[in-house]
Amino acid sequence: MAQSVRERVIGIIAEQAVLEPGDIAMEATLEDLGIDSLGLVESIFAIEEAFDIQIPFNANEPQASDFDISSVAAIVGAVEALVAEQKPA
Repeated sequence: MAQSVRERVIGIIAEQAVLEPGDIAMEATLEDLGIDSLGLVESIFAIEEAFDIQIPFNANEPQASDFDISSVAAIVGAVEALVAEQKPA
């Protein structure tokens, strides 16, 4: 069975945080996981590549972005929405 969007995103975040996917709590922030701004950018690139999507994210002004990075759950939700938009009707 193919991995869900949630599992894949958590896997990417876990890799960046050097943690096991099972150690990633959905309510955790990237800061909680020890992911700095460079790690965030690398995570965004990895997610874009994994799902063949474009994430509307400005690394210089993350608070001005439509892409919510406030928690793991928010990132998963945003990626799920972008993936759903990509699927042909």
